[in-house]
Amino acid sequence: MGRETVGSANQGRLQVEVRTEGPSEVLTPAGELDHHTADLLREPLEAAIARGRTRLVVDCSELEFCDSTGLNVLLGARLRAEEAGGAVHLAAMRPAVARVFEITGAGAVFLVHESLDDALE
Repeated sequence: MGRETVGSANQGRLQVEVRTEGPSEVLTPAGELDHHTADLLREPLEAAIARGRTRLVVDCSELEFCDSTGLNVLLGARLRAEEAGGAVHLAAMRPAVARVFEITGAGAVFLVHESLDDALE
């Protein structure tokens, strides 16, 4: 699979790498996803959908924290992707982040994968 880095954004506590791998747009947020940094993930998710990239894979392996604002960003992207015939896949969640999805029940509405490789298959 070819990897093409589309871009990245950084605001101190969160950096988001965006790349294309085959039919998937892979977004890798690193750091803390909260009300201060949510737009750094929201904007590339929305841009990908606007470009017709509706198979979105969020590689959570470097995501250390996610609050309700971050969760809402992902839920909103899921709705927009599904409306366009796609889906949001979450991969390699750390325990602290997985716990947020477990407590809220949001994990049940996403396609959750143990690893990035699993999500890209």
